[in-house]
Amino acid sequence: MNKEPKADFISIQLEKLVHHLEALKIAEYVELFQRPYKLILLNFIAGLARGLGIAVGATLIFAIMLEFLRRLIMLNIPGIGNFIAELIRIVELKNTNF
Repeated sequence: MNKEPKADFISIQLEKLVHHLEALKIAEYVELFQRPYKLILLNFIAGLARGLGIAVGATLIFAIMLEFLRRLIMLNIPGIGNFIAELIRIVELKNTNF
């Protein structure tokens, strides 16, 4: 009679473990390692997406920054305007060389 509650406890704990492992999707993770070409393809696609996102994001940030600097020049603030004008001239020179 003493063995039944222990067996029930073990059964409940095993069910909890199974549910936890299913929630973590361990089976899909192990299956992915069994197919190295699929893993390489997924990592390659993820790398392309990251690279594209970084390029687009950096382009937008720099475009917004340049527009902000150009508008700041239009205000004609002494000292700052000349510095920013020189900075934009350098950037435009670099862009025309490519």
